[in-house]
Amino acid sequence: MPALNEGSTIKKVIESLPKSLDGINSIDVLVVDDGSSDHTVNEAASAGASVISHRVNKGVGAAFATAVSYAIKEKYDALVSIDADGQFNSSEIANVIAPVRLKKSDFVLGTRFENGRPKHMSLVKFYGNKLVNFIISRLSGNHINDASCGFRAYSREALLQLNLHGSFTYTHETILDLLNKNLLLEQIPIEVSYFPDRKSRVASSILKYGIRTSRIIFKSFKDYAPFYFFLYLGLFFLIIGIVMGSFVLYHWMLNGMISPYKSFGIIALGLVGIFFIFLLLALVADMLSRIRINQERILYLLKSRNDESTG
Repeated sequence: MPALNEGSTIKKVIESLPKSLDGINSIDVLVVDDGSSDHTVNEAASAGASVISHRVNKGVGAAFATAVSYAIKEKYDALVSIDADGQFNSSEIANVIAPVRLKKSDFVLGTRFENGRPKHMSLVKFYGNKLVNFIISRLSGNHINDASCGFRAYSREALLQLNLHGSFTYTHETILDLLNKNLLLEQIPIEVSYFPDRKSRVASSILKYGIRTSRIIFKSFKDYAPFYFFLYLGLFFLIIGIVMGSFVLYHWMLNGMISPYKSFGIIALGLVGIFFIFLLLALVADMLSRIRINQERILYLLKSRNDESTG
């Protein structure tokens, strides 16, 4: 449970969490305090949760990475992430974790949009989420219903496979990373309650959130589909070059000369040249991507062997 200045709600949320679930021997609560300046830590500890604190605010992505490291180190079989503000119904944890517990999937995403736009969710956030869902679906090759929801469950295998780099948020990168490694995904409808007077800790500014999220998606596209990333950039310049070149060619065929559009012809040739540079970058990036995949496999094997040796 990542938390930033959630002292007014976190104790109530922790106390609402299920104390036992069928087929699960024990449940522990971990709160990752991301540099709170209020009484979040004291409230969480008094409710019986284990607490790890970041000295400064690092972002919910960094808080999630801390939780993943803790879960691997302490040898938990599964991890459920849920927000500390009480927006989600904690009684639904059993539904969210069931596919992981029954080994039907490696990770589970809660989806808030089964019945359309949730009450009190702004139109900007709703359609912003829709756009992100579309982008992540295209990048991952899977239909993603809610790429930004923080209510999720992960198997130990998924935790060992994860390699994340974003500190601002983790939700989108997690999907791309795990699906890229052919792990099984299931999506479960969940309830969510939005409070009209509450200011989001993650998305306090829609513009800022959109820019930072776009940066993560941009980087993820570059990392997980580098060939197409550079190829599409190159095609952009190639299309402009072809259009300009065609115009100059048409003018030459009509008038028997290039002037006064000689500069257009030179620019068109330059743009075509830029395309071939990007094509070369695409090939090199694809080769480097294969090296990255092999490095991640090695890292996974090291994690697994370390896990077995300390078992």
